[in-house]
Amino acid sequence: MAQGKLRKDAGVIGLLFVGVSTMIGSGWLFGPMHAAKDAGPLSIGSWAIAAVAVGLIALVYAELGPMFTKSGGLMYMSVITHGRMVGRIWSWILFMAYVSIAPVEAMAVVTYANNYLPGLVHPASALLTPVGVIVSIGILGVLTILNFLILRLILLLNSIATWIKVCAPIGTIIVLLIYSHHPHNLTVAAHASGNVANMLTAISTAGVFFSLFGFSQAIQLAGETDNPARNIPISVIGTIVIGGIIFVLVQFAFVTAVPPALLAKDGWAGLNFTGDAGPMAGLAMTLGASFWALALYADAIISPTFCGYIWTTATARMLLASADEKFAAQGLQKINRHGVPWVALIVGFLIGLLFFFPFPSWQKLVDYASSATVLSYGLGCVVLLQMRRVMPGTHRPFRLWGGWIITPLAFIASNFILFWTGFFTVSFLFAILVAGLILYLIFNGEEGARDWRHALWLIPYFGGMEFLSWVGPASMGGTGLLNIYWDMLAIAVLSLVILYIALGSSVPAARSQEYYDGLLKTET
Repeated sequence: MAQGKLRKDAGVIGLLFVGVSTMIGSGWLFGPMHAAKDAGPLSIGSWAIAAVAVGLIALVYAELGPMFTKSGGLMYMSVITHGRMVGRIWSWILFMAYVSIAPVEAMAVVTYANNYLPGLVHPASALLTPVGVIVSIGILGVLTILNFLILRLILLLNSIATWIKVCAPIGTIIVLLIYSHHPHNLTVAAHASGNVANMLTAISTAGVFFSLFGFSQAIQLAGETDNPARNIPISVIGTIVIGGIIFVLVQFAFVTAVPPALLAKDGWAGLNFTGDAGPMAGLAMTLGASFWALALYADAIISPTFCGYIWTTATARMLLASADEKFAAQGLQKINRHGVPWVALIVGFLIGLLFFFPFPSWQKLVDYASSATVLSYGLGCVVLLQMRRVMPGTHRPFRLWGGWIITPLAFIASNFILFWTGFFTVSFLFAILVAGLILYLIFNGEEGARDWRHALWLIPYFGGMEFLSWVGPASMGGTGLLNIYWDMLAIAVLSLVILYIALGSSVPAARSQEYYDGLLKTET
């Protein structure tokens, strides 16, 4: 390791605040509006279902996280069970997911600001203008610069901001319920048919899942906490519980606060009002709660900024781990005297800039970020079951009760969420994966192709998901050969088959144990 070591300044409260802070970013500021337009009152169910699904995935990582106490721990997990090729693919997926989040949050700040600084976003399309792109790049640069502070100061600032961020949605719930509460809105359907289907797809496309996956930040900082066995499970599970409750209540308050006169025009699908580019503040202003609208405009700077701040930190730690495993340039391992991986921060910033161009709106980039993130989380289910098989006696600070039942359910749930993003997003994601793999093999030769036998199960996995998305509902970009329910049944079956194949494709048990023992002897 070059020049320095990471500090162990993250306690359980700090890690919990990191997770909650990452959850309460831009998702709650935009998600309720998008979800309501998609599913009407059933959008409340979207948040509840998503919280359960993410909770299943989080339980898997609550066991895995404390076992991998190096910062960037997610990156090492697949190498231990399926070798370097799967590890390289997984690191590529993780990086693609993580590096896109800070640009999402920067874009959220700009989109809300357009209500009082016109010219940042095109009114009709909600796409960034050239000025909006420049401002977003500037915000991303500020997030990167702030990360050059030592972690203790980062966590202190974030803990202060988290109290503000938690108060904002709670205050919004109270204000909306007081100023406008119409229980009858709960009976106004979103569309003539397909409400349940829309409720499910809203999880992936309206920013619902995007809002909930902040739990992993505690795992990424595992190497920077003094008691990972206790701190990581508490912070991971606590983040899901706190975030899930807040978001369900926010959606309920939003749905029941919309004036019936607005719904009478074009229903939920056509819902619009003055200032709806920043929907939560716009609705507050529409209801006459102008004081709270101003508070939300301030929060639309604070919440996404600190959320993006934490994701910038996590992206740098992910690059650090990739370099440590020789999946990326060794120069990324450089750490300054304050314990900051400065080269990784700069590289993450430069690559993050690219996301403002193919996805120049908050919702478009959220679709991509959600698909990449849930795919990376799903692979962790394979790792947990395989480690249970080949390393049953290894110490687990937290052991998931019913792991052989919960883990397959978590894998199925992750594939459902990936499917709900739609055929275009799934295809785009897999195309990037294939391109990255080809480049890796070209530049790494025989070393790059090592362990290819242990990676073959990814072909039916990725290919099967692509095919089932293609034959899925036309509303999701598919051909319409299968409706959403039959397609989900097929995905559940595919998930179980892939788990079976993957568990039979692992590296030898002795090699897994040797690699894991080596990790325990090193510290990032």
